[in-house]
This record gives sequence, C-alpha cells and structure tokens, in this order.
Amino acid sequence: MTTYHFVGIKGSGMSALAQVLHDKGMKVQGSDVDKYFFTQKALEEEGIPLLPFGAENIQPGMTVIAGNAFSDEHEEIVRAKELNLSVVRYHEFLGELMEKYTSVAVTGAHGKTSTTGLLAHVISGAKPTSFLIGDGTGKGEKDAQYFVFEACEYRRHFLSYHPDYAIMTNIDFDHPDYFADIEDVCSAFQAMAMQVKKAIFACGDDEHLQSIQAKVPVVFYGFAEENDFQARNVEHDATGTTFDVFVRNTFYATFKIPTFGNHNILNALAVIALCQYEEISTEIVKERLLTFGGVKRRFSEKHIGKQTLIDDYAHHPTEIKATINAARQKYPDREIVAIFQPHTFSRTQTFLTDFAESLSEADAVYLCDIFGSARENHGKLTIEDLQGKIPGAKLMKEEDTSLLKKHSDSVLIFMGAGDIQKFQAAYEQLIIQK
Repeated sequence: MTTYHFVGIKGSGMSALAQVLHDKGMKVQGSDVDKYFFTQKALEEEGIPLLPFGAENIQPGMTVIAGNAFSDEHEEIVRAKELNLSVVRYHEFLGELMEKYTSVAVTGAHGKTSTTGLLAHVISGAKPTSFLIGDGTGKGEKDAQYFVFEACEYRRHFLSYHPDYAIMTNIDFDHPDYFADIEDVCSAFQAMAMQVKKAIFACGDDEHLQSIQAKVPVVFYGFAEENDFQARNVEHDATGTTFDVFVRNTFYATFKIPTFGNHNILNALAVIALCQYEEISTEIVKERLLTFGGVKRRFSEKHIGKQTLIDDYAHHPTEIKATINAARQKYPDREIVAIFQPHTFSRTQTFLTDFAESLSEADAVYLCDIFGSARENHGKLTIEDLQGKIPGAKLMKEEDTSLLKKHSDSVLIFMGAGDIQKFQAAYEQLIIQK
C-alpha cells in the first residue's frame, strides 16, 4: 500500500486532507515543525504519525504531498525527487481527488471556513458527504456522494479546481503580498468562475460579485431585493437569528440559525440556495442549520466567571467588524473588548487605517505585537503605528494579560490569524490560578 507523506501536515488544509485520506483507508503520515498547532489534535486522535522534518522521512514507494508554504528546496522535497517519487502540491492533489464526487468549492475573501463547515454539516444530514474545512477538519466518508471543500484564492491556488458547484461569499482585497489590487483579486475569481461545471451561488450584495461571468447559471443570494434568494424579516433572540427566505420574490420557508451577525445569515442563505438546487429536503436543511456547532476559531466562546472569552480568526478589517457586530447582537448590554494581533506586516501596512476604524467599534482595544513572517521585509512598521490611530488603545504582551481582569463583566474577543491563542491561554491560566 502506498504511504502518503505530507510535508507540512499541521497546515490547516493539509491536516484536513490527511484526515480525508486516512478515513478512506489509506496509509498516511506527515512531518512539520516541532511546535504545537491546534490542527494536530485531530491528527493525533486518528493515530496519524507526526514526525519532525528530516530527509530520512522520505522512503521509496511513497507519494509526497507538499504544503504550499514549502519551496522545492525543502530537504524532504529534494529527497523525494532524488528517489524519483511523485511530489504533488496540496491544491493539485485536491483538484484530482474531487473529480470522483459531486463537488462544491466554497470560496471568498471572508466566510469560507464557516460556510464550508455549515454546508458539510447540512448536506451530511441528507447524503454521505466528505469534506475538507480550512480549520483543519476533514472527513473521508466511505460511500460519499458529495465533496465539500474550502477553496483559497491565495496565489490563485483555487484555479487547480474544476468543481461542479461554487459558493462565492464575497470579493475583498486581502493577501497584499500577492495580489496587486482589488482588480487583480476580481480577475482571479472571474477565472475560477469559468471553471465551474453546474452552477455558482454568489452573494449578490457584493458589488464585485455582481459582475461575475460564467458558462453556468449564477444564482445570487443576499438581503437586497434583486437577489434570487433573499433573506427578509430578520429577528434575533437570545438563542439565535430567525429569517424568512424568498425565492425570486416568492416565500419559500422560515429558517433559524443559532448564531448572530448578518454574515452568518448570508452563509446560511448560500447553503439554503445550493440545497434547494440539489433538491435536498427543506426540513432536513432547517433541522441541520439549527444543530450546527460552528467551526474552530470562529466565534468560539468560553464563559469564565462573569467574563465571556471569544476566540476568533478575524484578521482582516471586514472580519473584525463582523465579529464585533455579532458580539453586540448577542450581548447588547455588555462591554466589548477587542484583543487583536495583526497577521503579517504587509497586511498591517496596507490596511492600517481600516484596522483602526474596525477596532474602534469595540469599547476597549488591546494590541499585541504583529505576527510576521520570516519572509517579509517589514521596514520600520511596528504595532505602535496602529496604536496611534486608535484612541485609548493599549499594548499588551503575553505576560501582561492581567490588564484584562478589570473588564469584569465583559466580552473579550481574542482576534488574529497568528498565535493570538497564547494570549488567551495565558489569561485563562491567570484567572483560573487566582
């Protein structure tokens, strides 16, 4: 039996793909740096061997799946080529794998992971479904009919995919280390749209998606009247959000989700539209939407004493704003405290003013040092540059988390795509020890 060796197995997509192959009965192992990542828990539970990087990991007869973060000069990839082994990049392998199923690619600048998780949960209630989610979760269902996966626009990796369906949540300028501007991002999504085989479900409230061209039907969803699938009569209570869905101005059904924020209604609408198109029972869709437990690092809540601690992956101004607004909807009478760690110097520099504006929607702001990549030339930019644009913002180190104690009846949102979780962990240690 071929062994599939993953170079960089702790990457969120890589760990999910490793789980999919393992579930399908294939022999899987992988290597990575000797540092704990939240993605490795599921790999360890599955008994998938995790090794430190080393050329000796590569043995004759293996197929090597290489993470996109690692160049061809990586010692394991060099060794694989010396042995004339097949070396496949993550996105290329995924592109081949999905051809066996009714495949749904979920893409967009924001909301990909949450929407992929939600769609996988809903369709699984009706048909056997394999899925790959960008929070490091993957499942290879034995007799799967559907394959739901997250498709990332970074470096145009999603152009390796020719899915049956695509959900496009939004287009926004992100990854300034790769994309030149918003037009460059739009061109990538336009190229992706031309590769979809059956239909595209696109958020019609997004001005950039309104002009998407395709060879297949484009079904629009959103709040605006012109959308094919429209949410109306939105109501919130302590347990979530209820809304009516109209299909081309005709009432279809009422749905409830256990989450808050307009972005979560839009994610649900995309799922509802695709399921209606695939003739999945409306009753199953209603029931599954209500039982979705969320994905990792997306508004993940803990309650300690009178404080609510939220861990969230928000690392772009649009996402920060959405997360803070969702917290306000759920906890309208409480102080909202943002603890933010910017991710990459290029993104921080590009969106400095936008970060300041979105963070200012919180009642108090704490900033952690920029989580940068070794590959970046960061010039003179520091966290103080962002602090200077937010009135009252304070700086916080990992050993300073006691500063948060004074927000005794507050909602603390730890946000970022780096290692912001270590700040939350340090704070939890502190308050549990006292």
